[in-house]
Amino acid sequence: MTEHFIELRGVTRRYVRGEHTITPLENVDLDIDAGEYLVLLGPSGSGKTTLLNLLAGIDRPQAGTVRVGGVDVGRGRSGALARWRARTVGYVFQRANLVPVLTAYENVELPLWLQRLTRKERHARVALALDAVGLSDRAHHLPKQLSGGQEQRVAVARAIVADPDLVVADEPTGSLDSESADAILTLLRRLNDERGKTVVMVTHDHHAATFGKRLVHLDKGQLHAGSGAARAGGAR
Repeated sequence: MTEHFIELRGVTRRYVRGEHTITPLENVDLDIDAGEYLVLLGPSGSGKTTLLNLLAGIDRPQAGTVRVGGVDVGRGRSGALARWRARTVGYVFQRANLVPVLTAYENVELPLWLQRLTRKERHARVALALDAVGLSDRAHHLPKQLSGGQEQRVAVARAIVADPDLVVADEPTGSLDSESADAILTLLRRLNDERGKTVVMVTHDHHAATFGKRLVHLDKGQLHAGSGAARAGGAR
């Protein structure tokens, strides 16, 4: 039996809101291979972010299993899970969520403080990540000195600075203009094509979805397979 990099089996997640129970995911099965670029497409409230948080070990299912790289991320202890996440997962949020009093360099460096690295090693990794997103010349700028697109590129650099195997992106272009959005989407595609990162992106934007390689629709807690590659030949 082939083992996939990510395996979800019978995953259900419910939330209680007053007298109501919300079930964003119910009995979900999903396989993702290493090096895939999977797009989860669906309307707001369809459970996309819930699924992403389960993959990243931020949330846990009430039923079923979530395995990433052979690790059952729904069962681990919080401390061990945090260390695993720091090594394995880079998360790109809809908004950059940069610390306003820290420079671009310092924001990107933050995840590395969770690892046992020397100052020289941290510097080398931050420099590489900023170069990968084309912002080496903005390293010492504060977020308020950057455009929205540049802020999100710093957020991508922060997500990849620890060289994670998995990059998850939650509506990463939702707050950007079309030109900046395409720059971020192209960057994520390059991380997949050139560096072999497994990328899982959620979006409700059909144009953004074309930058992925496999499309899955999520609606009312259920997954529905898309039609193969999101864009024939892939986006560049």
